[in-house]
Amino acid sequence: MPFLGKDWRSPGWSWTKTEHGWKRIVFFGNELEDSNTEINLTALCSDDNESLFVGDVCELATTKRKKDFYNNNTKSQFVFRDKWIYVQKGSTKERHGYCTLGEALNRLDFSSAIQDLRRFNYVAKLFQLIARSQLTSLSGAAQKNYFNILEKIVRKVLEDYYNPRLVKELLQDLSSTLHSLTIHVGRCVLVGNVNIWMCRLETIVRWQEELNNMQIPKQMCTGMTLSDLPLHMQNKILYKLSDACDIINLGQATPTLHSLSENKTLWKKLCHFHFSDSRPFCRNLVLPKSDNVDWKLMYFTLQKHYPMKEQYGDTLHFCKHCSILFWKDFGHPCTANDPDSCLMPISPQHFIDLFRF
Repeated sequence: MPFLGKDWRSPGWSWTKTEHGWKRIVFFGNELEDSNTEINLTALCSDDNESLFVGDVCELATTKRKKDFYNNNTKSQFVFRDKWIYVQKGSTKERHGYCTLGEALNRLDFSSAIQDLRRFNYVAKLFQLIARSQLTSLSGAAQKNYFNILEKIVRKVLEDYYNPRLVKELLQDLSSTLHSLTIHVGRCVLVGNVNIWMCRLETIVRWQEELNNMQIPKQMCTGMTLSDLPLHMQNKILYKLSDACDIINLGQATPTLHSLSENKTLWKKLCHFHFSDSRPFCRNLVLPKSDNVDWKLMYFTLQKHYPMKEQYGDTLHFCKHCSILFWKDFGHPCTANDPDSCLMPISPQHFIDLFRF
């Protein structure tokens, strides 16, 4: 059966009908056939000389040049109309193939999610887990999208000064992984030219220097500050923090906050919050009657042996009825009678596990 359409191998020839029959159209009229005149390649490839090409040749050359320019210079995420993805782990009569981690990274709107403070920590933690173990499982397009979004994460931290410590840990893990892959393991596990990865390593080092040299400007506030609040309100604020580093840093602000941050009951509740559901040993943590336990030391000791409880303002959700992964604010076309009963929040590690086959 003949193939009707433009030949993907070459633009082909253009012909014109004359009184002597059909004649092929060439560049510069008949000059190429009748003489060996040299062609000015600079003028031929210039964007201002589209008139040198005739018919379909001009159209295809322009299209290819625009496509190459977009592929080499684009910094935006792939745009999809739907903000959800069907997680498929096997072939069926209706669907063939399966969903990959790279496809989910491209389809879900992570580029917009980092602009929401509720989702920023979630996306940064997910990217950190990908950097540690799943970077080589991404396709070339997904890896390019990964670094484009990562650049936006770094720029947001530099502009808004939001959670630089988490992003520094992300870049450190990514740098360690790339060093291991490019130097110790070898280039065979990477998609693309090894020089591209060396340039990405240099970019990561530059991002790390920018974050290390970042200076948070002092805000001139003439209104009420944290120190002006009553002691019981300052104490309640400390109890709302789930990150030990945040408690320690806040305790360095004023002598009053330092005294509140060293409260044993505060660190006891922090231990129960993070480790009570991890191991049977942690469920039996109770404060003895002698009250001589250093709960702050206990917290950092448990941190070395047990995973901490993760807490995010907003997470991705998975519909067990439809097998669809989506951001809850965007929703998805659910066919269940009670959609809310089918929803399950997905942690960053669970997100990775969904695409393990």
